[in-house]
Amino acid sequence: MTLNYIWLGFFLSALVVGLVKLVGGDTAVFGAMTQATFDSAKTGFDISIGLTGVLTLWLGLMKVGEVGGAIAILARLVNPFFRRLFPEVPADHPALGSIIMNFSANMLGLDNAATPLGLKAMNELQSLNPEKDTATNAQIMFLVLNTSGLTLIPISIMVYRAELGAANPADVFLPILITTYFATLAALIGTALVQRINLLDPVLLGWLVGVTALVGGAVWLFAGMERERVQAISNVVANLTLYGVISVFMLMALVRKVNAYEAFIEGAKEGFQVAVRIIPYLVALLVAIGVFRASGALDLLTQGLAKLFALMGLDDRIIPAIPTALMKPLSGSGARGMMVDAMKTYGADSFVGRLASTFQGATDTTFFILALYFGSVGVRKTRHAVALGLFADAVGVIVAIVVAYIFWG
Repeated sequence: MTLNYIWLGFFLSALVVGLVKLVGGDTAVFGAMTQATFDSAKTGFDISIGLTGVLTLWLGLMKVGEVGGAIAILARLVNPFFRRLFPEVPADHPALGSIIMNFSANMLGLDNAATPLGLKAMNELQSLNPEKDTATNAQIMFLVLNTSGLTLIPISIMVYRAELGAANPADVFLPILITTYFATLAALIGTALVQRINLLDPVLLGWLVGVTALVGGAVWLFAGMERERVQAISNVVANLTLYGVISVFMLMALVRKVNAYEAFIEGAKEGFQVAVRIIPYLVALLVAIGVFRASGALDLLTQGLAKLFALMGLDDRIIPAIPTALMKPLSGSGARGMMVDAMKTYGADSFVGRLASTFQGATDTTFFILALYFGSVGVRKTRHAVALGLFADAVGVIVAIVVAYIFWG
């Protein structure tokens, strides 16, 4: 499965739905679809340009960390685990340090830092790629784990819930943590099976057990805390970690007596180049998604699911939250809009509002991430990346529904 077929599928399904609506008398549908192409193209361009400053900053800082030796030390620390998870990557390769920093930023909800760190890791993995237009196993493993969206503290979702009147905005914290962890675990296991990585390796198994214990510890720690304390701790940890990384990079550069300023400028130049390079890829994908949504195809899909649930005699309370789950792989902002709409319509503390919030935090934006990261290095043949990313999304949706019934009946 490649992005090419999915990209074409968005346009063709939108065309079919649009023609059906036109025959039925909806003369405005193609106008809406056309407008969506312009709006989505502008959004893709704006996102790329908006990333320029952040990419310039963080790729510059990563270069400081590289010349100062911090990245090499980080790579050695995670080498026992990553050597088994990414067997194609040589020991102590700087890509390993970039990958762990990207994962750490994602887990702490530091999106602005995670993206440039991830793009840096992708570029370093591409340097090991013998076929530049085809994704390697290491790149696929890295991106599938990214799309699973493991987040320890979903602070932005809690903020939205607070603004929309939730009695306890943090009551979705544990459900989201459980859901996103299972989605990430499914992503790792699924990719490892496809790539024939030995999951029973003692070191790999030990790390997985250890991470599971840490997640369980976080669940236990935050379970008994008040909302205000959860948010306060999350903000402090995230910001302290972010500035702590910058400080360590600068101190190590000082100790090693390297020119940190020149290193920053060298890395920052890469940030601008990457931001420009990803524009066509983002515009292509976002326009397809925008047309798909504007045609009403997504609404028809949701309505079809509602009828299917009714025929099967299943509880249809989850249906109003399903648009958030369906939109999340396509568009982060679109899914966020669906989540907010669900909470406004049914209430932030309703079953639908809480489930929509859990869907939003369960996984990341699969197609956006694949287009962004693969586009940044010119990879066109994505191999099994899309299928595994969607598999993690599906696991996240299923677990979110199960967890929602456990927590809120």
